[in-house]
Amino acid sequence: MNNFSDLPLSIALQNNLAQLGFVQPTPVQALAIPKQLAGHDLVITAQTGTGKTFAFLLPMLERLVQEQLVTPKPTGLRALILSPTRELAIQISQSFSQLATGTGLRAAVAVGGLNEQSQLHAIHRGAQVLIATPGRLADFLERRLVKLGSAHTLVLDEADRMLDMGFLPTIKRILAALPSERQTIFCSATIESSVAHLIAAHLKNPVRIAIGSTTKPHADIDLHIYEVEQDRKFSLLEKMLQEERGSFLVFARTKHGADRLATKLARGGSKATSIHGNRSQSQRNLALRGFQEGSYRVLVATDVAARGVHVEGIAHVVNYDLPQVPEDFIHRVGRTGRAGSRGTASTFSTRSERGEIRKIEKLLEVQLTRRPVPAALAQEVGRVSQESSPARERGERAGHSKRPSAGPGTRTNGVRSFAPKSRTSRRKRG
Repeated sequence: MNNFSDLPLSIALQNNLAQLGFVQPTPVQALAIPKQLAGHDLVITAQTGTGKTFAFLLPMLERLVQEQLVTPKPTGLRALILSPTRELAIQISQSFSQLATGTGLRAAVAVGGLNEQSQLHAIHRGAQVLIATPGRLADFLERRLVKLGSAHTLVLDEADRMLDMGFLPTIKRILAALPSERQTIFCSATIESSVAHLIAAHLKNPVRIAIGSTTKPHADIDLHIYEVEQDRKFSLLEKMLQEERGSFLVFARTKHGADRLATKLARGGSKATSIHGNRSQSQRNLALRGFQEGSYRVLVATDVAARGVHVEGIAHVVNYDLPQVPEDFIHRVGRTGRAGSRGTASTFSTRSERGEIRKIEKLLEVQLTRRPVPAALAQEVGRVSQESSPARERGERAGHSKRPSAGPGTRTNGVRSFAPKSRTSRRKRG
């Protein structure tokens, strides 16, 4: 398939693709869409920003359009899409609306943090597709508010992250509520043991589609590292904002650190906001929408919350704090350099974190380009040394994090371990 026009799609979908400016598919779309249209189960591994969402939405919509020709008013939910975060679920819903214009097809969203009555109303008034997070959907199923018996398509998007967040038992309960005869699309950045077991148990002769390496950053991303002491990080970030153009997605280690950094940037004149698990859903929606539309130039995020940040055109990702585990580095920097455009990802690290940087480079097989810290900056007096020092961050994690105090990915005697972690040990953060 060289062009979308080569696909046997309905006129409405072809028109929507043309209106959206989609002519040629991305590699994952070119491989996945024909197989899904043919009815195969799929296992898709590809980096973020490669077009996976449209790869599973387009053939799903085509099947639903064809069903309408046979049964003009089908009843019940026909497809389920599971997402690890609220933000990602909402963004999938937005993509669905773009593609489904003029088809009469509707999607409902079921996520925590929003009014459940309005969500149930949207489901029961005739939605064919349900886009949900595991926790909210499991709650609806337990209370017998939603039925999945008529669904013929299941998509698990970012399945590895759902397992990371401890949703495996919940996902199994949801799978048990679905018909055994269905088409299943499994999207995952990595295929580890627990993910492989889920695939073996619930997919039938799946077609495996792998695009590029999912264990290293995309080639279109320039990876820079600045060795800068903690009390000079903020000054360095401000200087980058002054000298460079475009939007910035900045990663902080903790929720409180994200809030403090966004507030300080705003006081300095930057249009900045934050997104993390302690903010209400309406606050998160406003922050993400403002970042998408350009009302905010800087979005400061924690790792889990940022899983829903699928915004095109992010110019610069900044690792203000190092990630807890190396694979989060991939997910962070993958927010820039999307859809064929170039991006920059800068990492701030202190002298004491050199060992952690070497581990990231070794485990992910990447080379970060060392960039000098501006001399004028190096002479400045520390400005946020008391706000986000490593010692303070460690104390904050001890008081607010659900992670074990000593184990893989936590600090012991001042050094954070990047040893491989079991799936059961990873906790929900952000």
